[in-house]
Amino acid sequence: MSTPSLACSQALAVFEKQHPEYLEDLCKLVRIPSVSFDGFPPEEVERSAQATADLLTARGFENVQILKLPGVHPYVYGDYLHAPGKPTVLLYAHHDVQPAGDADAWATLPFEPTMRNGRLFGRGTADDKAGIVVHSSALHSYLSAGQKPPVNLKVLIEGEEEIGSGNLGDFIEKHLDLLKADVMVLTDTNNFDVGVPSITTSLRGLVTVEVEVTSLRQSVHSGMWGGPLPDAGLALTKILASLVDENGRIAIPGIYDKVRPLSDVERQSMNCLPYTMEQFRNQAGLLECVPTLPACGENPWAMIWREPSLSINAVEVSNRRDARNIINGTAWACVGIRLVPDMDADEVAAALTAHLQASAPYGVQVKVTTRGAKGPWFTSPEHPAFGAALRALEAGYGRAPVLIGCGGSIGFVGPLSEKLGGVPALLVGVEDPFTNAHSENESMCVADFYSCIRGQINLFDELARLP
Repeated sequence: MSTPSLACSQALAVFEKQHPEYLEDLCKLVRIPSVSFDGFPPEEVERSAQATADLLTARGFENVQILKLPGVHPYVYGDYLHAPGKPTVLLYAHHDVQPAGDADAWATLPFEPTMRNGRLFGRGTADDKAGIVVHSSALHSYLSAGQKPPVNLKVLIEGEEEIGSGNLGDFIEKHLDLLKADVMVLTDTNNFDVGVPSITTSLRGLVTVEVEVTSLRQSVHSGMWGGPLPDAGLALTKILASLVDENGRIAIPGIYDKVRPLSDVERQSMNCLPYTMEQFRNQAGLLECVPTLPACGENPWAMIWREPSLSINAVEVSNRRDARNIINGTAWACVGIRLVPDMDADEVAAALTAHLQASAPYGVQVKVTTRGAKGPWFTSPEHPAFGAALRALEAGYGRAPVLIGCGGSIGFVGPLSEKLGGVPALLVGVEDPFTNAHSENESMCVADFYSCIRGQINLFDELARLP
């Protein structure tokens, strides 16, 4: 680790006195149900954007503004550009969140942040309102110490990340000059374990389709007509079952043809990760009687980070509350495939569509609609900025970080990094295997939240030393 500058040391000392204030900043944001999905009040996302702008202003960012495109949830921008000749760092997070899900499955109210056993529970605590507060707190710690951060800072807080960043391309084109930077820091990923700081160097892409099966003009009485008529729900289950083989591998022809194999260095790195299969099962919540899929092999992380996966996100055949004695005339499902380097999103979408249609039994009609197709992202951690980040995180957490992949997607990373000329993207965050992001009882380890802020205070100092 490097010896911190005087400004950095003073900022860290101030942080230790003020960190309860920063946790309250997070709680205020979590109380706003900023769900960006269709059918939820867009006014709450607007309110969240305003609260985010107010926080950035209060914590010292300048030129704070809410950026809008027609019909798009708002972004928030701010900057602090007072380090001439030093690198410019673009900080990223998002203020929109997933729906709460099953309210009865939450132990506490989803939009009322609650402390329990060292963790803060609530929707958005970790994904990703914590990221917003990490950025604002790191700057404020410097300013409260009477110091200026040693790098130039820009911050962008997105409002539509949880719905796939569908308008990101238009947004980048319109505001590219405003966003220009030498390095990106995205605080929206996970640590390998609680207390284990991590930098993510790969993200899976995502192709999502809706498939609708129709066999009848309308559903009919199962007693009066049962026997000769094909049930759309049964047809759909046969189609969905054809998507994977008995080992859990995707059965779509050619789906693995472009998957980039692991290098020897990557394989050795994954084999050195601090975990056991018992820990993996516990973190995932796998029932004791249920094994991992045969395709998993001995290292589940290689499969999660560098192999495609398929999931059935939702199925609708009639409905659970009103399960009538009928032969269903229509059935619907949402299917997603996670992509890895070097898979092409459009090619995968076409292959998935073709397979779903070709697998239709009984002559039923199958309509497939692509909801989204985003490619994967991968970077090699050779740029000096990664060395700076490794040193900063070690200083913030008190232990050496690890380099990991992520099975999820962040649509913002690849397109903007490319538009900015391939600038390095440093992906860090406060999530951990127990966070339950996108599920009920989302939470964040508060100790890691504080360590992440310390890491970012140090990161500004480390990046300032780079050319």
